[in-house]
Amino acid sequence: MTRTRSSGGRGGRTRLVLVAAAALVGLAVTGMLSGFHLPLQPIEPDAAESRSELASVVPIGIRTFEAPAGLVVDEDLPYGVREDGTLLTLDVCRPADAVGSASSTEGTDAATGALPAVVSIHGGSWARGDKANADWRNVCLWLASEGFVAASVNYRLVPDAVFPAQLDDVALAVEWLREPEQLAEFGIDPGRIGAFGGSAGGSLAALLGARGDGPLDTGSRVAAVAELSGPVGLTGPALDTDGASPWLRSIVTDYLGCAPGDAACGAAAEASAATHLDASDPPVFLAQSDAEVIPLGQQTAFVAALEAAGVPVESLVVPGSAHSIGILDAPMRARVAAFLHAALDGVVR
Repeated sequence: MTRTRSSGGRGGRTRLVLVAAAALVGLAVTGMLSGFHLPLQPIEPDAAESRSELASVVPIGIRTFEAPAGLVVDEDLPYGVREDGTLLTLDVCRPADAVGSASSTEGTDAATGALPAVVSIHGGSWARGDKANADWRNVCLWLASEGFVAASVNYRLVPDAVFPAQLDDVALAVEWLREPEQLAEFGIDPGRIGAFGGSAGGSLAALLGARGDGPLDTGSRVAAVAELSGPVGLTGPALDTDGASPWLRSIVTDYLGCAPGDAACGAAAEASAATHLDASDPPVFLAQSDAEVIPLGQQTAFVAALEAAGVPVESLVVPGSAHSIGILDAPMRARVAAFLHAALDGVVR
């Protein structure tokens, strides 16, 4: 069922409104999409599967963010149905006035009254995580507080699905956002959609940006990519060069459905963003810690590949071992928001 709630700061009152009619319409549409041949099976991770990749109990990174008043969250919106009956859902976080036509919020297109959007892709080793766990809900609210319409996406997980299922799902979410109904409902500019992800979600965000070629305002193309701690080079040679740990090799193998060092594992190159780069791809922001679980060589090699392809890139390395949204503290949030605004607000259509 679709749930809309308003979000305020600490001590603020939260409203929960059940929109039964909208939920029934959404389920009817997804029922038609599935051809009624299988029962719908929403992705509903249990407590262990939905936990954040930010394991520390210390309030670092995104946990230092406190949502201001004036934000609205639309929960569990269906954006597609897969052949096995999996119902894909996302949450939309937005400024309260970003409905139909946005007002004078930063980033608003003066001609259309529409806002830029950002697809938010959670981490979790491609095998766990959830769009609405506390940390990724905070990411969604932070993006909305910066004037974006944020779509926090759930996608199919290992072991039930392997690459490219996860990439196909997040690409479908971008296509869904560009449908006329969503553009009108949330006040989105279809030419200004970006992607943000952390850890496994960062890998998917990078792939989403590199996937395809040509104009960035159609289909599943995005106009900006920001990713934190993403494992982006998944071939055997890349993992060997970077001194990847047994843990990283293990989760990559599970994600690909084959060992990246095997000659027959073509998915390893396909799941590596650098394989798909060309000069039409959007600008990219990358950041990670210098002593974390993802080898720094992953970011260094990807930056070199982006530069070689003529893709604008901004990279940042911070000291310590914090991973993914664990480095998304106030200064990093400012850097990422500035990058996204520069990329999306400056899009020429």
